[in-house]
Amino acid sequence: MAAVWRLAEPIALEAGLELVDIEYRREGRGAVLRLLLDRTGGVSIDDLTAVSRQVSDVLDVHSEDVPGAYTLEVSSPGINRPLRRPAHFQAFVGKRVHVRTRAPIGDRHTFRGVLEAADDVGVVIRSDDGARHTIPFATIAHANYQHEFSPPGKRRASGPR
Repeated sequence: MAAVWRLAEPIALEAGLELVDIEYRREGRGAVLRLLLDRTGGVSIDDLTAVSRQVSDVLDVHSEDVPGAYTLEVSSPGINRPLRRPAHFQAFVGKRVHVRTRAPIGDRHTFRGVLEAADDVGVVIRSDDGARHTIPFATIAHANYQHEFSPPGKRRASGPR
């Protein structure tokens, strides 16, 4: 998917959006190529539609970069945004994350907790039991931010009324 990333990212950047992630998976009877786009303040349907049309045209010209038939989907990353690049992690220091590794670190593949630090080498997570885990980027298979919802009946302060 590196070729798709190389083709789609300039289109997203030109629209003022960040290409957060690309997924290519079999779903149902076909394949889905999903681009996740975001920007501070969120994205609109119009933003996603415009980028979708442009990316679709470029991928039609470069059809060798996506094997077989697929459906192109362009959407926002959602509330539990995937974290792929060091800059993604750095933006979420102090927040809850979920990280799954390719190979075990100690006796674990899954780490949930507060992201304490992130640099170009890896991340440090403090899990709910208080343990600190250093995870190199090379071992991360999948990671995402975990939004914490307010308890039922409690509202967050939304500023002056």
